[in-house]
Amino acid sequence: MKRRTFLQATAGAALLPGALFAQDKYPSKPITWISPYGAGGSADSRARQVGKLMSQILGQPIIIDNKVGAGGNIGTEAIARAKPDGYTIGMGNFAPLAVNHALFKKINFDPLNDIVPIMLIEKGPLILTVRADSPFKTVADIVKAAKASPGKLSYGSGGIGGTHHLSGALFEHVAGIDMIHAPYKSGSAAATDLLGGQVQMMFEQMYVAVPGVQSGKTRAIAVTSKTRSPILPNVPTMAESGFPTFEVLNWQGIVGPKGLPADIVKMLNAAGNKALQDKDLRQKMLDQGNEIAGGTPEQFAALIKAEMPKWGKVVKDAKIEPE
Repeated sequence: MKRRTFLQATAGAALLPGALFAQDKYPSKPITWISPYGAGGSADSRARQVGKLMSQILGQPIIIDNKVGAGGNIGTEAIARAKPDGYTIGMGNFAPLAVNHALFKKINFDPLNDIVPIMLIEKGPLILTVRADSPFKTVADIVKAAKASPGKLSYGSGGIGGTHHLSGALFEHVAGIDMIHAPYKSGSAAATDLLGGQVQMMFEQMYVAVPGVQSGKTRAIAVTSKTRSPILPNVPTMAESGFPTFEVLNWQGIVGPKGLPADIVKMLNAAGNKALQDKDLRQKMLDQGNEIAGGTPEQFAALIKAEMPKWGKVVKDAKIEPE
């Protein structure tokens, strides 16, 4: 073993349960981390940030492999079908694990039985935004206008079945209003048309929306978390705006294939939790308005189990179909 590799492995051992590390030679080669979304996006960026830290802890390289398409299904299926030896893990995201079972007529994996949750990395709310010169200043303003002119107001999204879209669909459902959904090829394209006036509003990821709000180009109407964001403390929640059951959090975490041994799950969970203690990573996540998670595999599994029926109902009630 090269000296550098030996030092990395030794350093990693000090950060993980000693007995476990001594009993198991894992990992003895590079680990592949599958990201179901494209390079440069939030899932890819976070995978690279967390993966780099975990590789230092585990003493082996972690290689990011982007397998994109079908709303995250292709990459997630690749994780589910991988050999359960700990050398292929991946990012488990909101849509393929909690939404797509209801959205697509068929997916080739079972989120509950074919995926092993390892650790939740983060949760992130969205912000309902309008143009700075919009007449809408509150959620009540939007609801009033939508009820006065059903089917006239529109909201943009980065595509069918994503958090932008589902937030809008849930809003329509709980408020009893009818709006036009305008799906784009990406969230940035939808945000561009929001600024151009082609759509009236958008539920946008906080890390994307905040710069526009702070620069005065857009106005933040409400945040989709249960509590206000420390980044925009003056922006009310959807619950405070009259819809107490409204909550949308885009989340992602580390997952592996069915059959992944418990001791490997434990080791990866320990490495992931240790990575989340890194000050620079934590600051990046907090600056984006995200909630730092961590915790046990069981806690992540419970989240997936709770989210699936919630979003399945939204998809059914809104009669959402894939493109």
